[in-house]
Amino acid sequence: MKEAAPFDSQPTLVGETVTLSPLRDDDWEALFAVAADPLIWAVHPAHDRWQEPVFRRFFADAMESGGCLVIRDKASGEVIGSSRYDARRVEPGEVEIGWTFLARTYWGGATNREIKTLMIAHALRWFDAAVFMVGDGNIRSRRAMEKIGGELLAGRTPVFDMAGTPSPHVVYAIRQPLS
Repeated sequence: MKEAAPFDSQPTLVGETVTLSPLRDDDWEALFAVAADPLIWAVHPAHDRWQEPVFRRFFADAMESGGCLVIRDKASGEVIGSSRYDARRVEPGEVEIGWTFLARTYWGGATNREIKTLMIAHALRWFDAAVFMVGDGNIRSRRAMEKIGGELLAGRTPVFDMAGTPSPHVVYAIRQPLS
């Protein structure tokens, strides 16, 4: 049974190694320090997001979305990335989880899975599915979605303007909490 209370799009979520909490204006400097690494964005459709003016727009949109979470290493408290919830581009009964990026030192381990596990479990208390829109050519993110059990939704291929270019995306859905 889904919760009757309105969806909390900016919860504080605590895992074994990370904490997620609502993004605040004063997170700008620490988050940009992570995002300023061009290699984070190398295969992402928004490959220019490491540039300060571009990231400022991204950060402003994240603040305005009302669903952005900053990700911190639980042991050190250091900002290591962000992710967000959004229900504007999805079908009824769904919430999008996306815009996720992590410092490269956290790639390849269990961090992304832990973040997604926390966010999906929270979202599925209100929604039937958590969906993820991934740039068609973003092989790293597509593999990450497949690794955690994302179901590729055939026929859903939205196109978004990314770095000034139309960018086809694919959509993955997760309907059960991750185990």
